[in-house]
Amino acid sequence: MSNSRAMKLLTGVLEAVLAIPVLGGFIVIASGYWVLVVMCVLHAVALIVCVRHQDSYYGSVMGIVTSMLAWIPFLGWLLHLVTAILLFVSALRSR
Repeated sequence: MSNSRAMKLLTGVLEAVLAIPVLGGFIVIASGYWVLVVMCVLHAVALIVCVRHQDSYYGSVMGIVTSMLAWIPFLGWLLHLVTAILLFVSALRSR
């Protein structure tokens, strides 16, 4: 498994956990929103790895956008869900 695919799967799983309605919101609020900062950094690392491996990186870009907007209650849930799906699809389509 390539590093880019592993990073997509890792960030996809974490986004899927944050997309669970009550649990994800609780994790974000309980961490003082720091989990969104950590996710933004992880998505940035995944983006760099994907660019270096010449792999698709739209899921990582969406993850960065999600991390910046996820503090908005219902929009955050929707963005986490869409980002998780994009990352999983991108990881499954990787070479």
